[in-house]
Amino acid sequence: MKKFIFDVDGTLTPSRQQMDTGFMAYMIVFACNYDTYLVTGSNREKTIEQIGLDLYNRCKRVYNCAGNDVYEKDKLYYRNPWKLPKEAKLFLLEELRKSDFPIRTGAHIEERPGCVNFSILGRGDHHKTCFKCREEYVKWDQRSNERSSIAQRFNRQFPSLYAFVGGETGVDISSKGSDKGQIIKDFNEDMEIHFFGDRMDVNGNDYPLAKEVEKLGGYTYHVKNYADTYQRLREISDLVK
Repeated sequence: MKKFIFDVDGTLTPSRQQMDTGFMAYMIVFACNYDTYLVTGSNREKTIEQIGLDLYNRCKRVYNCAGNDVYEKDKLYYRNPWKLPKEAKLFLLEELRKSDFPIRTGAHIEERPGCVNFSILGRGDHHKTCFKCREEYVKWDQRSNERSSIAQRFNRQFPSLYAFVGGETGVDISSKGSDKGQIIKDFNEDMEIHFFGDRMDVNGNDYPLAKEVEKLGGYTYHVKNYADTYQRLREISDLVK
């Protein structure tokens, strides 16, 4: 039986933005025909804001917060009680102080069930000015490789935790084994697994799950954006193009 797993930011939607309406309509039909799962670093509320309640509820299961806050439709299935240690929080605040990026837009440490998102830019309101700030940070990070460097320093300092690049501006942090890779326990080698994600590089937050899917003989698709996901799905599915 085919099982399709999708990251959200950068895979089904532009990062932190709402889903394209045409692609959303396609995915609703897709989820009615195939077992569809989502795995995202975002919480339930933000995920619904991006993809809509209809698609969210059509999925077999949604693994919010990197699999630490799991829902089946509107029913909470599992929640990880882990919290960020104080010394790790102090480390992140020092990284924030040292960064030369000049713009700050909101909260820099966002605690979620079982994980934390850290952002030098910060998570502000999603208006046009904020999106322009995000674009500036994306360019900055491409030049400086700041997020990967922060993740690497963090991992050396806190070996029992795991930091990795997620989305366009953040670094996701969890205890080891509480990343996206943990959801593989709900799948097995008798299933034909297809996983789509945009951050399958070694420091990306889709990498742990991609590695586990490949161990089970599944298929991974390192996509560039939601348009790439749409095109690849149309190539491998039996739905009318």
